[in-house]
Amino acid sequence: MECILSCLLSICGKKVLHIDKNPYYGGEGTSISPLEQLYKHFQLPGPPKGMGRGKDWNIDLIPKFMLSNGQLVKMLLFTEVTRYLDFKVIDGSYVFKGGKVHKVPITEADAHASDLMGMFDKRRFRKLLLFILNFDEHDPRTHQDMDPHRATMRDVFRHFDLGLDVVEFVGHALALYSTDDYLDQPCLQTIKRIRLYSDSVARYDHSPYLFPLYGLGELPQSFARLSAQNGERYMLNRQVDDIIMENGKVAAVKSQGEVFRCKQLLCDPSYVPTQVKKVGRVIRVICLLNHPIKNTQDANSCQIIIPHTQVHRKSDIYVCFVSSTHNVAPEGKYIAVMTEGGVR
Repeated sequence: MECILSCLLSICGKKVLHIDKNPYYGGEGTSISPLEQLYKHFQLPGPPKGMGRGKDWNIDLIPKFMLSNGQLVKMLLFTEVTRYLDFKVIDGSYVFKGGKVHKVPITEADAHASDLMGMFDKRRFRKLLLFILNFDEHDPRTHQDMDPHRATMRDVFRHFDLGLDVVEFVGHALALYSTDDYLDQPCLQTIKRIRLYSDSVARYDHSPYLFPLYGLGELPQSFARLSAQNGERYMLNRQVDDIIMENGKVAAVKSQGEVFRCKQLLCDPSYVPTQVKKVGRVIRVICLLNHPIKNTQDANSCQIIIPHTQVHRKSDIYVCFVSSTHNVAPEGKYIAVMTEGGVR
């Protein structure tokens, strides 16, 4: 994220100095390659035989799929950083329910074929979809007598008489909320999020998500190349000794005996540990597999959302699944990273 922000500032004509204590672009969020480096990172013995060439692995410590019609993708197109990297569509989007993985329905055809819902819920879900797809914030005729700034999403679900199972996958797999707090908030934001999901699916027909070839580590490297064209200066593997304040404002950064004065400072929380408060943790598990995930139609890549109520957790679990189709693993090998956020 720091590479993206500094690149945007340089494009806007700002004079930018980017200091990073890590020896590589992107810091701890970048891809790890080769495979031997991953085992070293977690202080484990070397990988077992049969894992293929180490250099064919690119493993993201903080994986993230991008909605194809989302703000991040639009920003990538705006900056033209796509000249340095390529993207490929993720094969599918799934949700976990009742001990089984199900495809997330977003079209009428998907809803009709889905085993997530009974016959009557399918009809009600279809009516909800039509309402959301025809919704216009500025046209009260599309609101069905509900004020989008006052009516909650719980009111909307009640209006369409949707069951709890449908409510769960709509809120968590379509609107992509990780908790149920959204239910008692104005429905406008949730409607916009579901519309964004639907528009993203419409761009590539079968999935809303994109992922860069060779992993997310390509993003910071590509933005660094673009930043250099705009005069940005990078200092990698450089420790920050002190952040100098004057009159309550940041005035300069001291690094290895040198002082760099600035008008504005953007930094990772790890650089100012005394000025931030820990409010939660993120749990991640990296699985290296030799087979696709069951009930995903042997997809080579997908996202699986496990709603917290299905596994009795406080927040949802996300499974990002990729393979050789995105050039992140050897042929016949797969990477699944499970993430749960908000853990206290």
